[in-house]
Amino acid sequence: MVAIKHLKEGRLVMIDGEPCKVVSIATSKSGKHGSAKTRVEAIGLFDGKKRSVVKPADSEVEVPMIIKKKAQVISIQGNVAQLMDLETYETFDLEITEEWKDKIKEGEEAIYWEISGKRTFPLY
Repeated sequence: MVAIKHLKEGRLVMIDGEPCKVVSIATSKSGKHGSAKTRVEAIGLFDGKKRSVVKPADSEVEVPMIIKKKAQVISIQGNVAQLMDLETYETFDLEITEEWKDKIKEGEEAIYWEISGKRTFPLY
């Protein structure tokens, strides 16, 4: 948990139970009888949907836990890589994003993230 006023663009936040990357943050001034409000706009990591949340600046929001793991690339077919986790030896498929197309090669190790039970290649 982190105070919403301490979020920065590019960081991750949970909105509606989905991990999202923060795109913009706007904080309004406090009124005569109220507290400052913060509006956070973000894009879902796995579904690409735009989400927003408005809360008092002092309220807390959930931040997703990122588990970084290593895997070996077994094969690549189109834009899907078959990976084998180096700790559990579990095999699974991951979609290769545009920024990772040139960096992923068969037989080499790759890093992937596990966020809220879902897997993805690192975002940055």
